[in-house]
Amino acid sequence: MTEPEVLNGRRARAVRNDGAILTAARDVFVADPDAPIAAVARAAGVGISALYRRYPSKEALLGTLCLDGLRQFVGVAEAAGVVADPWEAFVTFLRGVVEADVHSLTVYLAGRFPTTPEHRDLAAQARVLADGILHRAQQSGAVRADLESTDLPMIYEQLAAIRLGTPDQIRELRRRYLDIHLAGLRATATSYGSLAGTAPTGAALGARWHRST
Repeated sequence: MTEPEVLNGRRARAVRNDGAILTAARDVFVADPDAPIAAVARAAGVGISALYRRYPSKEALLGTLCLDGLRQFVGVAEAAGVVADPWEAFVTFLRGVVEADVHSLTVYLAGRFPTTPEHRDLAAQARVLADGILHRAQQSGAVRADLESTDLPMIYEQLAAIRLGTPDQIRELRRRYLDIHLAGLRATATSYGSLAGTAPTGAALGARWHRST
Protein backbone atom coordinates (compact mmCIF):
# COMPACT_ATOMS: atom_id res chain seq x y z
CA MET A 1 0.00 0.00 0.00
CA THR A 2 1.37 3.42 -0.95
CA GLU A 3 1.78 6.30 1.48
CA PRO A 4 -1.12 8.30 -0.07
CA GLU A 5 -3.36 5.24 0.28
CA VAL A 6 -2.39 4.91 3.94
CA LEU A 7 -3.11 8.59 4.55
CA ASN A 8 -6.45 8.38 2.77
CA GLY A 9 -7.36 5.33 4.84
CA ARG A 10 -6.50 7.16 8.04
CA ARG A 11 -8.52 10.21 6.99
CA ALA A 12 -11.53 8.04 6.15
CA ARG A 13 -11.28 6.31 9.52
CA ALA A 14 -10.98 9.68 11.28
CA VAL A 15 -14.12 10.94 9.52
CA ARG A 16 -16.01 7.78 10.50
CA ASN A 17 -14.83 8.08 14.09
CA ASP A 18 -15.82 11.74 14.26
CA GLY A 19 -19.29 10.97 12.94
CA ALA A 20 -19.67 8.14 15.45
CA ILE A 21 -18.51 10.40 18.28
CA LEU A 22 -20.97 13.19 17.45
CA THR A 23 -23.86 10.75 17.07
CA ALA A 24 -22.99 9.09 20.38
CA ALA A 25 -22.49 12.45 22.10
CA ARG A 26 -25.94 13.60 21.04
CA ASP A 27 -27.57 10.43 22.36
CA VAL A 28 -25.59 10.38 25.59
CA PHE A 29 -25.88 14.05 26.55
CA VAL A 30 -29.53 14.50 25.57
CA ALA A 31 -30.31 11.51 27.79
CA ASP A 32 -28.03 12.76 30.59
CA PRO A 33 -26.30 16.16 30.22
CA ASP A 34 -24.14 15.35 33.26
CA ALA A 35 -22.76 12.14 31.77
CA PRO A 36 -18.95 11.90 31.62
CA ILE A 37 -17.15 12.13 28.30
CA ALA A 38 -16.02 8.52 28.78
CA ALA A 39 -19.64 7.45 28.25
CA VAL A 40 -19.46 8.98 24.77
CA ALA A 41 -16.31 7.04 23.94
CA ARG A 42 -17.98 3.80 25.01
CA ALA A 43 -21.13 4.53 23.01
CA ALA A 44 -19.10 5.50 19.93
CA GLY A 45 -16.89 2.42 20.17
CA VAL A 46 -13.67 4.46 20.19
CA GLY A 47 -10.88 4.72 22.70
CA ILE A 48 -10.90 7.63 25.13
CA SER A 49 -7.54 8.77 23.76
CA ALA A 50 -8.99 8.93 20.22
CA LEU A 51 -11.86 11.03 21.53
CA TYR A 52 -9.56 13.41 23.42
CA ARG A 53 -7.41 13.90 20.32
CA ARG A 54 -10.44 15.44 18.64
CA TYR A 55 -12.10 17.06 21.65
CA PRO A 56 -9.82 18.05 24.52
CA SER A 57 -12.76 18.55 26.91
CA LYS A 58 -16.44 17.85 27.35
CA GLU A 59 -17.14 21.53 26.73
CA ALA A 60 -15.35 21.37 23.38
CA LEU A 61 -17.42 18.35 22.40
CA LEU A 62 -20.67 20.04 23.45
CA GLY A 63 -19.71 23.14 21.50
CA THR A 64 -19.05 21.12 18.36
CA LEU A 65 -22.28 19.18 18.83
CA CYS A 66 -24.28 22.39 18.95
CA LEU A 67 -22.45 23.82 15.94
CA ASP A 68 -23.53 20.71 14.08
CA GLY A 69 -27.11 21.34 15.19
CA LEU A 70 -26.99 24.94 13.99
CA ARG A 71 -25.67 23.81 10.62
CA GLN A 72 -28.53 21.33 10.35
CA PHE A 73 -31.02 24.11 11.14
CA VAL A 74 -29.51 26.38 8.51
CA GLY A 75 -29.62 23.56 5.95
CA VAL A 76 -33.30 22.90 6.68
CA ALA A 77 -34.12 26.61 6.40
CA GLU A 78 -32.21 27.00 3.13
CA ALA A 79 -34.01 24.02 1.60
CA ALA A 80 -37.43 25.29 2.76
CA GLY A 81 -36.68 28.81 1.57
CA VAL A 82 -36.69 27.77 -2.09
CA VAL A 83 -40.18 26.21 -1.90
CA ALA A 84 -42.37 28.43 -4.06
CA ASP A 85 -45.61 28.40 -2.05
CA PRO A 86 -45.18 30.45 1.17
CA TRP A 87 -47.38 28.18 3.31
CA GLU A 88 -45.71 25.02 2.03
CA ALA A 89 -42.30 26.61 2.63
CA PHE A 90 -43.33 27.36 6.21
CA VAL A 91 -44.66 23.83 6.76
CA THR A 92 -41.56 22.28 5.17
CA PHE A 93 -39.37 24.38 7.42
CA LEU A 94 -41.15 23.50 10.66
CA ARG A 95 -41.36 19.83 9.79
CA GLY A 96 -37.68 19.75 8.87
CA VAL A 97 -36.61 21.42 12.11
CA VAL A 98 -38.73 19.09 14.22
CA GLU A 99 -37.54 16.02 12.31
CA ALA A 100 -33.90 17.04 12.77
CA ASP A 101 -34.61 17.46 16.52
CA VAL A 102 -32.00 20.18 16.85
CA HIS A 103 -33.90 21.82 19.70
CA SER A 104 -33.29 18.89 22.03
CA LEU A 105 -29.77 20.35 22.16
CA THR A 106 -31.21 23.67 23.34
CA VAL A 107 -33.41 22.03 25.95
CA TYR A 108 -30.64 19.91 27.46
CA LEU A 109 -27.32 21.61 26.67
CA ALA A 110 -27.87 25.38 26.70
CA GLY A 111 -25.47 27.12 29.06
CA ARG A 112 -23.18 24.11 29.49
CA PHE A 113 -20.31 25.36 27.30
CA PRO A 114 -18.90 28.73 26.22
CA THR A 115 -20.28 29.97 22.92
CA THR A 116 -17.90 31.18 20.21
CA PRO A 117 -18.15 33.71 17.37
CA GLU A 118 -18.91 30.78 15.07
CA HIS A 119 -21.90 29.80 17.22
CA ARG A 120 -23.13 33.38 17.20
CA ASP A 121 -22.65 33.82 13.45
CA LEU A 122 -24.49 30.60 12.65
CA ALA A 123 -27.28 31.50 15.09
CA ALA A 124 -27.65 34.90 13.40
CA GLN A 125 -27.79 33.24 9.98
CA ALA A 126 -30.39 30.76 11.23
CA ARG A 127 -32.48 33.59 12.66
CA VAL A 128 -32.45 35.58 9.41
CA LEU A 129 -33.48 32.54 7.37
CA ALA A 130 -36.26 31.56 9.79
CA ASP A 131 -37.58 35.12 9.95
CA GLY A 132 -37.66 35.31 6.16
CA ILE A 133 -39.72 32.13 5.86
CA LEU A 134 -42.19 33.26 8.52
CA HIS A 135 -42.57 36.79 7.20
CA ARG A 136 -43.14 35.60 3.63
CA ALA A 137 -45.88 33.25 4.86
CA GLN A 138 -47.48 36.06 6.87
CA GLN A 139 -47.33 38.52 3.99
CA SER A 140 -49.06 35.97 1.76
CA GLY A 141 -51.91 35.74 4.26
CA ALA A 142 -51.20 32.08 5.05
CA VAL A 143 -49.91 32.43 8.63
CA ARG A 144 -51.58 34.40 11.40
CA ALA A 145 -50.17 37.92 11.72
CA ASP A 146 -49.86 37.86 15.52
CA LEU A 147 -47.27 35.06 15.49
CA GLU A 148 -43.79 36.30 16.40
CA SER A 149 -40.57 34.73 15.18
CA THR A 150 -39.56 34.13 18.81
CA ASP A 151 -42.67 31.99 19.29
CA LEU A 152 -41.29 29.30 17.00
CA PRO A 153 -38.37 28.13 19.20
CA MET A 154 -40.88 27.59 22.00
CA ILE A 155 -42.92 25.32 19.73
CA TYR A 156 -39.82 23.37 18.70
CA GLU A 157 -38.85 22.89 22.34
CA GLN A 158 -42.34 21.74 23.32
CA LEU A 159 -42.15 19.07 20.64
CA ALA A 160 -38.58 18.14 21.56
CA ALA A 161 -39.87 17.33 25.05
CA ILE A 162 -41.94 14.47 23.62
CA ARG A 163 -39.92 11.35 24.38
CA LEU A 164 -42.56 8.63 24.74
CA GLY A 165 -41.91 5.16 23.36
CA THR A 166 -39.50 4.00 20.70
CA PRO A 167 -37.65 6.42 18.37
CA ASP A 168 -40.25 5.71 15.65
CA GLN A 169 -43.10 6.38 18.07
CA ILE A 170 -41.45 9.60 19.22
CA ARG A 171 -41.15 10.81 15.63
CA GLU A 172 -44.80 9.98 14.93
CA LEU A 173 -46.00 11.76 18.06
CA ARG A 174 -43.95 14.84 17.25
CA ARG A 175 -45.41 14.91 13.73
CA ARG A 176 -48.91 14.56 15.17
CA TYR A 177 -48.54 17.43 17.60
CA LEU A 178 -46.77 19.59 15.04
CA ASP A 179 -49.84 19.15 12.82
CA ILE A 180 -51.97 20.45 15.70
CA HIS A 181 -49.67 23.46 16.04
CA LEU A 182 -49.78 24.08 12.29
CA ALA A 183 -53.57 24.11 12.37
CA GLY A 184 -53.40 26.88 14.96
CA LEU A 185 -50.78 28.85 13.04
CA ARG A 186 -52.82 29.26 9.87
CA ALA A 187 -54.34 32.68 9.35
CA THR A 188 -57.81 31.13 9.39
CA ALA A 189 -57.19 30.00 12.98
CA THR A 190 -57.55 33.60 14.19
CA SER A 191 -61.30 32.98 14.28
CA TYR A 192 -60.54 31.42 17.68
CA GLY A 193 -59.17 34.75 18.85
CA SER A 194 -55.84 36.50 19.39
CA LEU A 195 -52.91 34.77 21.02
CA ALA A 196 -52.70 35.27 24.77
CA GLY A 197 -49.70 36.94 26.38
CA THR A 198 -46.58 38.07 24.58
CA ALA A 199 -43.80 36.25 22.78
CA PRO A 200 -40.42 35.92 24.49
CA THR A 201 -37.77 38.43 23.47
CA GLY A 202 -34.75 37.41 21.45
CA ALA A 203 -32.60 38.47 24.40
CA ALA A 204 -34.47 36.12 26.74
CA LEU A 205 -33.99 33.21 24.35
CA GLY A 206 -30.30 33.99 23.84
CA ALA A 207 -29.60 34.39 27.54
CA ARG A 208 -30.05 30.66 28.07
CA TRP A 209 -26.83 30.01 26.15
CA HIS A 210 -24.73 32.14 28.49
CA ARG A 211 -22.91 30.09 31.07
CA SER A 212 -23.92 30.68 34.65
CA THR A 213 -21.06 31.63 36.93
